[in-house]
Amino acid sequence: MKISQIYFFSFLLFFFSNSHLFSQDVDIVSYLKQIESGEKDDVEKKLPELKSKYPNSPSVMFLEGVLTENGQDAVAIYSKIVNSYPQSKYADASLYRIYSYYYALGLYDAAKNHLNRLKKEYPESPYIKISDKNIPSEDEITVVNKKQKEIPKANYNYTIQAGAFSKLKNAQSLKKDLDDSGFKSEIKDKTVGGTVFHVVYVGEFLSEDEAKNFLQVINKEYKLDGRVVRIEK
Repeated sequence: MKISQIYFFSFLLFFFSNSHLFSQDVDIVSYLKQIESGEKDDVEKKLPELKSKYPNSPSVMFLEGVLTENGQDAVAIYSKIVNSYPQSKYADASLYRIYSYYYALGLYDAAKNHLNRLKKEYPESPYIKISDKNIPSEDEITVVNKKQKEIPKANYNYTIQAGAFSKLKNAQSLKKDLDDSGFKSEIKDKTVGGTVFHVVYVGEFLSEDEAKNFLQVINKEYKLDGRVVRIEK
């Protein structure tokens, strides 16, 4: 699934018209224009040299994210830009693309939380208007959530074990990060060899494939080593 390409051309022009508002870094606008013109392969050939020459450039990182077809990998790149380079001129665009990815997956709570972060941290961002046009109405979200709730809880077979901690505060910290991003999580205690572990679980899934797809997302975004497990019934 080429999630990373979703909404690209719809807001690329905002880069060109607003790039003067941001501090200078490596200028990648010409490369973005090449991609828009269908010359993606040419830009991909130039990317290794750019990464070698500018290893810590958030602009080059953003360009890599745009070229990355795997959605989970792209989100990990955008998250690094937002969290490590919040002042970069592509930070708001990266946050918008994370929002777009979760929206495309139907993870509306996570999408909304990232959109709220965009509005709070980058109130002048041109992507706010774009995202406001794309976000579903409250009635639409209610209908989707209602349909999800209609699935009997007993039918969910898999969840993700995001982490296991001997210290409760570490488990609570991870749970808060997941909850703040709009993901449903919980902590359960598990005794192994006489030691009590506080295990953080996130999500409920009907199929193992669905759980594995989501696992790739959170492993990369939160730098976890989670695993898919069956829900004990």
